[in-house]
Amino acid sequence: MSVNFADLGIEQQLVDTLSGMNIVTPTPVQEKSIPHVLEGKDLLAAAQTGTGKTAAFGLPIIQSVQQKKRNGAPQALILVPTRELAQQVMDNLTQYAANTDLKIVCVYGGTSIGVQKKKLEEGADILIATPGRLLDHLFNGNVIIAKTGILVLDEADRMLDMGFWPDLQRVLRRLPQDKQTMLFSATFEKRIKTIAYKLMDSPVEVEVSPANTTAETVKQLVYPVDKKRKRELLAYLIGSRNWQQVLVFTKTKQGSDELAKELKLDGIKAVSINGDKSQGARQRALDEFKAGKVRALIATDVAARGLDIQELEQVVNFDMPFKAEDYVHRIGRTGRAGKSGLA
Repeated sequence: MSVNFADLGIEQQLVDTLSGMNIVTPTPVQEKSIPHVLEGKDLLAAAQTGTGKTAAFGLPIIQSVQQKKRNGAPQALILVPTRELAQQVMDNLTQYAANTDLKIVCVYGGTSIGVQKKKLEEGADILIATPGRLLDHLFNGNVIIAKTGILVLDEADRMLDMGFWPDLQRVLRRLPQDKQTMLFSATFEKRIKTIAYKLMDSPVEVEVSPANTTAETVKQLVYPVDKKRKRELLAYLIGSRNWQQVLVFTKTKQGSDELAKELKLDGIKAVSINGDKSQGARQRALDEFKAGKVRALIATDVAARGLDIQELEQVVNFDMPFKAEDYVHRIGRTGRAGKSGLA
């Protein structure tokens, strides 16, 4: 017998909003997580990318925050590693909360801090943030999280990676000891799990797919080719297979820019996105790609997380990543929501 959102404890108002979005049946990660989140338990959830993790924490958070006495200070904080993911989580939560009076605010680097400050002053019930920009706001006194009772780390494996750890610790010091903590990710290696357990109080573990596995909907192919001829082969594949939308991953920022230039010379419309580009440029490139104005989007791993492109059929690893988990995330951009993809 199939379960619906009401069976999991989600209130009718939210269920109606979801059916308006054609979301009727919970995904496995939603089915296993939502009841625990509603009970206020700490949670460690492993689920592949594209399986509906955002709704798994977003829906119960919207419901619990709505029931609380609110004073404009964040009741829930969702931390994410990249600007793209912050924006994606914001878009999803705003849709789910469309029929509520909740204020959802998103803050990340690369855009005006003044505009964000104004939004925070108007009140934020749910705050979505990248750690660096959140610290800027905390240091400037634009927001106080001393009474924020819910913390979510999305893409937690990246958040607990050493690059983010110092910033994350600074944020944790400003949060109350007594809070509900949830970690969601497609991959959890042993070291990350050890840190996670230090942050949490006897968490419930939910695993929807075996750790660090790739989605079964994605077919994986490898083409052995001389390094000097990789670009030539890529251009040939895009042209001869008539790929209209392909996401290509390179190891370096410089590599992504160069490959985009070379593909243009081959007559293939291409744009690159990487950490050196401004947020505006990254968003424009992504919008053009989604709208089909550009055939190839060349990206570094900064773009591997939080890119949700409907119907994306092909992902190419022009260079292999350093870590296996990054490979899982990269190819998880295709074969989403049960559709088939090619890597």
